[in-house]
Amino acid sequence: MRVGQADIDRLEGVITALRARDYREGGGACRELLRVLEPYGAALRRGIMSEALARRLAGVVADLHNLVGWTEFDSGRPVRAERHFRRALELAAEARNDDLVANVHYRLGRMYLHHRSPAEALDQFGQGQLAARRAGTPLSQAILSANEAWAYALLGDVRQALDKLSRAPEQFASSCGDAAPSWSAFFTVNDMAAMIGTVRTELARLVDVGHSREAIPALTEAVDGYGPDMARSRSLTMIWLAVDHALEGDLDHAAEVGLAAMEIAGGIRSARTRDRLRPLSECVRRRVSDINARDLLDRIATFRASA
Repeated sequence: MRVGQADIDRLEGVITALRARDYREGGGACRELLRVLEPYGAALRRGIMSEALARRLAGVVADLHNLVGWTEFDSGRPVRAERHFRRALELAAEARNDDLVANVHYRLGRMYLHHRSPAEALDQFGQGQLAARRAGTPLSQAILSANEAWAYALLGDVRQALDKLSRAPEQFASSCGDAAPSWSAFFTVNDMAAMIGTVRTELARLVDVGHSREAIPALTEAVDGYGPDMARSRSLTMIWLAVDHALEGDLDHAAEVGLAAMEIAGGIRSARTRDRLRPLSECVRRRVSDINARDLLDRIATFRASA
């Protein structure tokens, strides 16, 4: 079988469309469709093509595994996810695509962060930064710096967390005007604000509740900016916002925002939205004497059980 540019473009277009669906509906909505694409990508790689096309195809199939890994992670299957991320790294190296290598390391790191392994996450983010510098892509560097800040926040290292967090907007500003590949195009002004709020929320939970004062406006900005095309990000960010309101003792707002987040999450096939509710439950449980707290805890328990 002879493979041409159009074959690779077609595969890349389907991956881009399914990535958009993942943001909109969650990993569970497209995980099975991506599995169908895997043998197709493998078959293309056995075809006859020029060396340049073979290298480009290796990068596209690497991103296919990158997206499969992300949807497996989002569906609560970290072992399967890691297997695909590792394959994506091999193929991205074969394609000599350092920016894609950086993105896969970012996604591996995010999986470790989600499962509360910040030291392992920092190792992945560090490897990603090296690749992003080789590629000369400030957007990828900004994504990685923001997530390094998150990892340091989980470790309770305020100085390092805020140092990394201060670098990310500068790197992001340097990327403005650059064409972003689909794997990093998600990271817009909204995501920058969400990451600032996320880091501050973790510091508020683990170090000093005063960080909630910085978290709330950043998270509010992000929530207001997310549209239906980023429904999962909106729900996840709203849950952090509810956490901050709960930490400040504002149970009315915590309940209002938390219930709205669950309403959105109900239409998304994502295990991460359910998992994100755990820290909200922990914060609200401290104020169980409040009727709003008890109602919110009941609603969270019902949502997680039904999901």
